Amino acid sequence: MREISTPLNLDLERYRNLGDLLWQRAEAGPDHIIFEVPSENGEVTQISTTEFKAQVVAVAKGLVASGVEPEQRVAILSPTRFEWALLDLAMQVIGAVVVPVYESSALAQVQLILDDSDAVAAIGASSEHVDRLRQAFAELGRSGAQVWGMDTESAPTLDDLRAAGAEVSDAEIERLRQLPAHESLASIVYTSGTTSRPKGVLITHGNFLGQVMAVADKYRGFANEQANTLLFLPMAHVLARGVFYICLASGVRVALIGDPKQAVAAMATLKPTFVMVVPRVLQKILIAAGDAAREKHLYWLWERAREFAHLRGMRMEAVDAGRPVAPITARQRLRYQLYERLFYRRIRATLGGRMQQILVGAAALSPDLALTFRGLGIPIIEGYGLTETTAPLTGNLLDDFVSETVGYPMPGSSVRIADDGEVLAKGPGVCRGYTSAEATAEAFVDGWFRTGDYGELDERGRLMLRGRRGDMIITAGGKNMLPTEWERAVESLDLVAHAVVVGEGKPFLGGLIVLDPEAVQKWALRERISDLPSLELPDLGGYLSVVHERLHEAVRKVVDEANSRLSRAEQIRKFELVIADLTDAGGLVTPTLKLKRKELVKRLRSVIDRIYEVLPGSSRSS
Repeated sequence: MREISTPLNLDLERYRNLGDLLWQRAEAGPDHIIFEVPSENGEVTQISTTEFKAQVVAVAKGLVASGVEPEQRVAILSPTRFEWALLDLAMQVIGAVVVPVYESSALAQVQLILDDSDAVAAIGASSEHVDRLRQAFAELGRSGAQVWGMDTESAPTLDDLRAAGAEVSDAEIERLRQLPAHESLASIVYTSGTTSRPKGVLITHGNFLGQVMAVADKYRGFANEQANTLLFLPMAHVLARGVFYICLASGVRVALIGDPKQAVAAMATLKPTFVMVVPRVLQKILIAAGDAAREKHLYWLWERAREFAHLRGMRMEAVDAGRPVAPITARQRLRYQLYERLFYRRIRATLGGRMQQILVGAAALSPDLALTFRGLGIPIIEGYGLTETTAPLTGNLLDDFVSETVGYPMPGSSVRIADDGEVLAKGPGVCRGYTSAEATAEAFVDGWFRTGDYGELDERGRLMLRGRRGDMIITAGGKNMLPTEWERAVESLDLVAHAVVVGEGKPFLGGLIVLDPEAVQKWALRERISDLPSLELPDLGGYLSVVHERLHEAVRKVVDEANSRLSRAEQIRKFELVIADLTDAGGLVTPTLKLKRKELVKRLRSVIDRIYEVLPGSSRSS
């Protein structure tokens, strides 16, 4: 199968623009709680749809009074929080264009975005954010640009903004609210730049609305007024924005959490029915469960329980697919009851006890991880999309889930596999292009958007991804290799944060394995190893090589297993272990924890050179 489309059975004219999402929701459920805002002392403030609409109007009036006009670009530099959503909707209502900036962005990155987007004003969360915005504007020769702050006295605050709009009439806001149409620009979202310079993606009101309606229609089971969630992905990422709009349109109660480290604790308090996470969060949940079991001297039993959950997930997937499975034995029932009592229900309780499904995006998900969580009683829904497709292009379904696929196209969308294997896309979510006309021309072929990913469709039309076009490695012998499968297999080991295949133009393939220092420290304690070198994090953006025979052997086992799935020419014959600064400020990962491969390879050039100094077969080859 080379192409598949999902029909659109939706009235795309139901909403004229993003402001209509709030206005129609306020009319349908004026007293419905739409936000939960946690405080530092653990208290939660609830905000109804009517209250939120009033706050949006007040801020919109302030923006108008301050001179912000329709189609002008305004940047937001802030972690995920209630005020982010408030400002976003206020700007959509008056037809301004939102330019998200990740809070960790360096000055040069902020300057690039403000310049490329032609932003006329900006809002920062803290005084440090405000100072960074002001400096970036100053270096662009725009010192007079307005900058507001959320939590600082060094700039006009949102209260000042509201006060400034006191004289603007409701009628003026209503007039402006009627102006944006589907084709109107809503946001310029910059790509994470994992393989190249970030590009400004032009996303319209229609792009967001098409995705809101498609997702709400396809996933009615979790997008409804009885549901609640917490979002801790950066709102600067298009996926978090899209999920927020879906929640707003569907009446889902939302809590916005700025620090992902607080997310699990917040789940216990807010008891969400679903969450959106990146795959690494799922791995951390299992690691934490293992640590808890180890404290009770039950780690050996936890390992069996984890394996049983994986097998149970495989069985459930086979049943859904109609494949024959052996009957469940009495012994298996007893094992499940034991593991359920000791482990599975405790993990679900940690996540609030009401979790119906976990949505996974922003990075590739290991099939083993998806199956394990399904076996734990928490179904995983994996989707696939890009900034340019306004997040989800495809998605799995709870009753039609295959772990090695990313599902079918969203309603109204089409996927085509080009002759060279590249995934092409059409649909309401596909952006109109980039701020660069040259980049726009390169991104489309015969009206189809080129995703840059290789993939194929299975017999039912589910999309299976094979890797990024930019990640293709060609060895000196002319062998082409997409590293995704090997890397994903190695990253399944708790000790590993990231795995990267190298070998462009080399006689064989090598591997860079970036360790998780916290997991390694726990492993060393468990193995009673005291001679590991210091595992403290390196300086900002730096790295440390790790040379330790037993640690190398522990990693080699998963490397050998990953190699066994590949042909001899595709196998990794030597690898190096490193610990790197993986904070987004360090420049090696994006704010959603995706690795910037080219930057890692560039910085670790001396480590890669060591891979090719000694021939395979030495004591440190894999």
